[in-house]
Amino acid sequence: MSVPPPPPFRRPGFRTRVLPVIVITDVAQAVPLAEALLAGGIDAMEITLRHAAGLPAIEAVARAVPQVHVGAGTVTRAPELAQVRDAGATFALSPGCTKALASAAIELGLPFIPGAMTPGEVMQLRDHGFGLLKLFPAEQAGGLGMLKALAGPLPDMAFCPTGGVSPANLADFLRQPNVAMVGGSWLTPRDLVEAGRWPEITRLARQACEVADGLI
Repeated sequence: MSVPPPPPFRRPGFRTRVLPVIVITDVAQAVPLAEALLAGGIDAMEITLRHAAGLPAIEAVARAVPQVHVGAGTVTRAPELAQVRDAGATFALSPGCTKALASAAIELGLPFIPGAMTPGEVMQLRDHGFGLLKLFPAEQAGGLGMLKALAGPLPDMAFCPTGGVSPANLADFLRQPNVAMVGGSWLTPRDLVEAGRWPEITRLARQACEVADGLI
């Protein structure tokens, strides 16, 4: 019996294991925010499509701060994948997945991290060829306990848990062998972003990187 090839897209090409999940409400926030995160050691960011400013913010960061891998989050419809790729996104994420989304990602060749919450969903996405999934919402899905349970029957799958990850449990999540990275919104609090308090964003990014680097 032939052995299937390893799933593609196990990990996009950035260094950080802590991925900021960001809602941009003003395009002018995007570039200084990216620069602040980069100064703290984080070279990737997920700008969600939850606000109309999301797509132009992706384009602004891709153009002005190429050292940062900008990804598009909350991609829920297949046509959005082409839109975010054309805006400059180098990867995309979704809270879930559909056959149309999976097919579009494969056709475009855009690194895509689809969301899953159950073993059945994980298995279906593995059959589509995805090796890195977003466990979302991680806390409601079972958090660390679910990740440990999934590692037994599905040892070839890696995860980016998002939803409920915080500085208090960051190290615990990153220690899990099947966790490639985590996603979190605590790195870019809305009040700091709207006030333009970029040194504080850099401080939060540096603290997260210190935790992640200390586990290597």
